[in-house]
Amino acid sequence: MNTNLPIVAITMGDPAGIGPEICLKALCEEKVYAACRPLIVGDAAILQRAASGMGLRIAVRPVAAVAEARFERGTVDVLDLHCVDLTTFRAGEVQPQCGDAAFRYVVRAIDLAMRDEVDATVTAPLNKAAMNAAGHHFDGHTEIYAAYTHTGKYAMLLADARLRVIHVSTHVSLRQACDLVKKDRIIAVTELITDACRQFGIPNPHIGISGLNPHAGENGLFGDEEAREIVPAVDELKARGFNVDGPLPPDSVFARARSGQYDGCVAMYHDQGHIAFKMAGFNWNAETGRMDRVEGVNITLGLPIIRVSVDHGTAFDIAGRGVANADAMLLSIDYASRMALYRIDKRRKG
Repeated sequence: MNTNLPIVAITMGDPAGIGPEICLKALCEEKVYAACRPLIVGDAAILQRAASGMGLRIAVRPVAAVAEARFERGTVDVLDLHCVDLTTFRAGEVQPQCGDAAFRYVVRAIDLAMRDEVDATVTAPLNKAAMNAAGHHFDGHTEIYAAYTHTGKYAMLLADARLRVIHVSTHVSLRQACDLVKKDRIIAVTELITDACRQFGIPNPHIGISGLNPHAGENGLFGDEEAREIVPAVDELKARGFNVDGPLPPDSVFARARSGQYDGCVAMYHDQGHIAFKMAGFNWNAETGRMDRVEGVNITLGLPIIRVSVDHGTAFDIAGRGVANADAMLLSIDYASRMALYRIDKRRKG
């Protein structure tokens, strides 16, 4: 065991979804243990059931504390919270007990990170309906993290191996999104993605800032938000030494970033960034009716702790069948490990 590697807490997600499967598949990979010391936060009994169903040659080892974990490849350490009653458990269904379990895994992981017992957290998908049915009224992981870390200002960063996108606004109406395109917010999220890219190992990130309107407004022909809010933000960022371009036409900036011209992009609203990102990272197989590849992670920036999540759902339709793809979980662990190493090194240097 390499004690210089960061400890990464991985929440199991909704037990009835694909979370247990992708956690186990990921921890079968040697590269995970070369990057970090992984610890699943969940239910050992559910993981043992999943491992057996998939025929994985891997042992599930329950622990009661982080200090008990051995972090040895071939044996999965699980901080066992004993949340699920196996006699009433059913894979692939919305169940309050599973929503409650997923919520409790996340809260425990946050607590471990806030107390510096782990260096980063990674989350497998939860089901919002199940969680709310259990009485935990949050929109999703991000809001749980914000509440339990007492964070008021945060932002969502989507990332895969080649494309990184942060958003000025996310879960609001399109009308509201237009109103939220403000200079100060654009500057704030650009600062966040620049800092994140440095944590990924990019010393001088080049950031492309999208326009809001078609053709980035075409010099005022299609709207004035660029001139009023985005251009002043870009000018101030450049004056402060940030390596940024913009406002850039939204229909081309993401393709340019994916080809390597930009290390990250600032999208003006949810779908502007999400559609481009998911076109790049989601590979749907029309013959099988499921995703062959889902490569992408969701990183919450602005928190006092590291949180990286797979950018897909619980996939109840295939849960328990052992066919879920673990690529996004592997990428999440990789990003979390790199961010943790950056922060550890920064602390050591003072």
